[in-house]
Amino acid sequence: MPDGPLDLGLVLGPLRRGPADPTFRATADGSVWRACRTPAGPGTLRLRAYGGEVLGEAWGPGAQWLLDRLPEWLGAADEPEAFVPRHRVVALARHRRPGLRLTRTGLVLESLIPSVLEQKVTTDEAYRAWRLLVRRFGEPAPGPAGVGERPMFVMPAPRTWALIPSWEWHRAGVDDKRASTILRAVRVAARLEQAVGMPADQAQARLEVVPGVGPWTSAEVVQRSHGAADAVTVGDLHLPGIVGWALAGDRDADDAGMLRLLEPYAGQRHRAVRLILLSGQVPGRRAPKMPRVDIGLL
Repeated sequence: MPDGPLDLGLVLGPLRRGPADPTFRATADGSVWRACRTPAGPGTLRLRAYGGEVLGEAWGPGAQWLLDRLPEWLGAADEPEAFVPRHRVVALARHRRPGLRLTRTGLVLESLIPSVLEQKVTTDEAYRAWRLLVRRFGEPAPGPAGVGERPMFVMPAPRTWALIPSWEWHRAGVDDKRASTILRAVRVAARLEQAVGMPADQAQARLEVVPGVGPWTSAEVVQRSHGAADAVTVGDLHLPGIVGWALAGDRDADDAGMLRLLEPYAGQRHRAVRLILLSGQVPGRRAPKMPRVDIGLL
């Protein structure tokens, strides 16, 4: 357990891909459940804050792997004390949410695949695709989470992803470009997982060797797999405007403008962005959301 305040929801929330994510569950008793495919095999982790401590239980072949890495999952490798707010909105957000730490899962593919699914589509479409594909081709989570009316699932193994028929991608609403990127990634899954032993910037470079994986996707991955405090998501449709509005009242900021505004937070830019998003200082939308596209019509 790291020293200082810790909010399980804030720390592990970025691992959740929508409210019905079959690999993630938060329950009324404050527990957080996560089903993973670890290097040792499938595993389910249950975490619960109790009396100032976090209690962890795990099931499956990957249970010990998950428990051994529990401190890093809870942000033990993070250094929030190194962060110095430079704007009032950021300082207030940190004061109100002192339990924010950056998780480090040590797993690449489980963040890469859903990030690829989120490319150039609405979050609802991406979450639906992830949910359908994991439920159909994954396996029930080990332990009590894998049974009952709403069982959790472990995401498919790389070979299983590679064998998903084209019509199943289509049924899940995934176009050929994103499906092809995932297929290329799972073919070199072992090489990509080795990136957890690299610094975040080198890990991003390795990920971007895969055609279809660019800076947006690689940043989204290392933020979770490495707990990368400085990995900024560039190429996002809304983020530059959110950061620009919060720090300078500029809702029309582009990536270059966002990066200029984040320069005072060099080394901690991702944490600054997380705090900005938690601040609620988001400009109102002036245009419709990205429309849904039926790929069957393309």
